[in-house]
Formats: sequence, C-alpha cells, structure tokens
Amino acid sequence: MSGTLSPWPVVQIGHHGHPVETLQFLLRARGHQLTVDGVFGPLTAAAAKAFQTSKGLTSDGIINPQTWIALVIQVKRGDRGDAVRGVQQEFQFRNGSGDPNQGLQIDGAFGPQTDATVRGFQHALSLDIPAVVVDGIVGPITWQALVSGMLSG
Repeated sequence: MSGTLSPWPVVQIGHHGHPVETLQFLLRARGHQLTVDGVFGPLTAAAAKAFQTSKGLTSDGIINPQTWIALVIQVKRGDRGDAVRGVQQEFQFRNGSGDPNQGLQIDGAFGPQTDATVRGFQHALSLDIPAVVVDGIVGPITWQALVSGMLSG
C-alpha cells in the first residue's frame, strides 16, 4: 500500500526464515542466550516469553506488534553488537542471492557500508512514505519497514 508502512509481522513457534533470524539477534541483544538459526523453536519461544514477562507484556511467546516495539533497539553508525547484526541480517535477506559473501556482511559493526545501506533503504522508503527520515538511524519506523519485509521483493 502506497504511503504507509507494512504492519509488524506476527511471528511464533513453528515459523522459520525471515524475520526469525532478526528476532533471534534482537533477543540476544536483550541478553537472551540462543543460537541464531532462523527456526522459531522452543528455545526462541522461551526467550521470547522471558522478554515479554520482563516488559510486562502478555507472556505467550507470540511476537506481535507490541512485543516488536519493546524489542527493537535503535542503532546507528558506530554501534556494535547483535542489534546491528539484526539490521545487517535484514539486508542480507534483501540481497536475494543466497550467498552470504555478497551484499552487506553480518559482522555486528555499524560502519560506513551499513550506514550507506540503511540510508539507501530509508531513501527508497521516503519516496513512498514522506514521514521516513533519511538519517542512517535504525529506529522504530525503519525497524518496522525492515522486519515487515518492505522493499524485499
């Protein structure tokens, strides 16, 4: 739909692929120990429930819009860690080649290449959604566009 963000996806046990990897990176960034394997299994569900409980949300392990909003971490140039890996994973998903050696590398460092890629994504979004600011900061709006799969096809 032109001019609006795609809704936050609902992700739960049994799901796999996009955006489960990003969810797992964000849970790790929030201190939960789990493997980023793209499979929403029992360990991811347990981490999700623990996170939801810690934020006073319904602890059902279903990643709904309220959980996403509480889970995302603003990142920008100079930041490092699993939240940055989540952003980089989103661009690797959009790479479409299936070759992790192509496109943006998932190294956890928000450097010049990640910054340029984020700004390019924000610019493309801003052509359709004027409220999107091209600032290189991955805040709630950019996160929502990323995990909802915007501009991925």
